[in-house]
Amino acid sequence: MKPVIAIIGRPNVGKSTLFNRLSQKNKAIVIDEPGATRDRNYADSTWYGKDFILIDTGGFEPASAETILVQMREQARLAMEEADIIIFLMDGREGLTPSDREITNILRGVEKPVFFVVNKIDGPKQETQTYEFYELGTERIYSISAQHGLGIHEFMEDVDLHIASPAEEFPAGERPIKIAVIGKPNVGKSSLVNKILGYERTIVNPIPGTTRDAIDTPFELNGKKYLLVDTAGIRRKSRVTHVLEKYSIVQALKAINRCDIALLVIDAEEGMTEQDAKIAGLTVEKGVACIIVVNKWDVIDKDNSTVGNYVRDVKETTKFMDYAPIIFVSALTGQRVSKIFDVIETVLIQYTKRVSTAEINRLVRDVLTSNPPARHQNRANTLSYVTQVSSAPPTFVFFVREPRAIHFSYRRFLTNRIREAFGFDQSPIRVIFRKKSRSTEE
Repeated sequence: MKPVIAIIGRPNVGKSTLFNRLSQKNKAIVIDEPGATRDRNYADSTWYGKDFILIDTGGFEPASAETILVQMREQARLAMEEADIIIFLMDGREGLTPSDREITNILRGVEKPVFFVVNKIDGPKQETQTYEFYELGTERIYSISAQHGLGIHEFMEDVDLHIASPAEEFPAGERPIKIAVIGKPNVGKSSLVNKILGYERTIVNPIPGTTRDAIDTPFELNGKKYLLVDTAGIRRKSRVTHVLEKYSIVQALKAINRCDIALLVIDAEEGMTEQDAKIAGLTVEKGVACIIVVNKWDVIDKDNSTVGNYVRDVKETTKFMDYAPIIFVSALTGQRVSKIFDVIETVLIQYTKRVSTAEINRLVRDVLTSNPPARHQNRANTLSYVTQVSSAPPTFVFFVREPRAIHFSYRRFLTNRIREAFGFDQSPIRVIFRKKSRSTEE
């Protein structure tokens, strides 16, 4: 599991600048549908070959009339509760403030690594500005310039010592199919987990947000191994009122990061809401297969057109992932819950499928004959070669004369043709364009 590194600090000390520096700004895949992804305040990051999730805690703060000191106290507590490593960032130009002292007092006794970092030290002349911060009583103060990158590598070398090296979670050949149960609070995720497992594995409570942590449960079904992860509900930032619920978002993100398939549970009475669509967008960003599970279907009044109308409405809200299958269940009665695993099996076959280079290039030759990409600078934007570079999700790389000239509509056209030709109708796929080199042309 990737560790979480949280950056805390007063406003305007440079948290976002440091966040961008450490995340290298490679935060998400762009998807076509506006509003499909949530506001960005986290990033998957890698340093010295080790992976972690980076959090800018300032990004979690809703508009508030509370004092800065109260907000700072809350940020520190958030990090203390959920982060594995804490970076406490301060402002070297402004100097040591009462708020910095207050945060330090809160952080005392925390049984996890805490790095005290003074930002905006842009050269040797400013180094003296760090001296007063030793009044906080910490053994080491790191001086950096997040804007210019000064001191970052030395500081991150020490952080690196506390990040575990990548390792296989399971012995070779014993890796289970990992399934994350995600969704808003109070849609029935824990009830669904309990019904799948056949016993009360997690606490079920009608109060939204009961589940605080991701809970892993290994089990076997029909001779296959699974790992089920029940996650805390993701809710709108403006509605987050309890401290722990804010980092429940992080727990859900960690689950999505390491799962094969996500079960997005929605409430049948509410339908697919804007927030549900944003959560769905997280799976698209991560390239994770997703199944939409409409729970509480037993309480819906139905006629012959109910299912069709419901599917149409869900697809309309989630056009960016219309490949995701939809299943209607009742976690309370157990109605169709067992059928979820039939859908999982179908999705998994597609998600891990590989297409031979010869097959995919035959398709592309036929496509180019009837519908080549638009010309660029009055020259044919030649698409010379395509190959599948990975699965889970299936990822196809097209080598083209000018990748930037490929319109998103043509990307979508090629994606749809690949889906139709090779049976990827229930799995995410990725299409990437790269500039062809001389060796590619040869």
